Amino acid sequence: MSKAKHKGTSFETQIVEYLRECGWTHAERRALTGTHDKGDITGTGSLVWECKNHKALSFSAWLEEAEVERVNAKADYGIVVAKRRGKGQAGEQYAVLKLSELTKLLREAGY
Repeated sequence: MSKAKHKGTSFETQIVEYLRECGWTHAERRALTGTHDKGDITGTGSLVWECKNHKALSFSAWLEEAEVERVNAKADYGIVVAKRRGKGQAGEQYAVLKLSELTKLLREAGY
């Protein structure tokens, strides 16, 4: 396994473990599916998780990728989880989604 692949796999695993601790007990890394990718993590209902562990942040491109994967998975929300430099705990990483999706999620949660 290449160093970059190992870094990504390790980050995805860390996020899966965190999601399980937060109550998504069926969260797991998703097998790669090529052009019909459905995100990096499954088992969390209608959420698509795209995990990124890169030195440079590219939220715009990553959100576009998450949107394609959301459509492929027929999910409601696409969320990018990006590694935050200098922060090792999973709960301290960036979680990015479109404002329209955030407001919909908040409305559904009763805000």
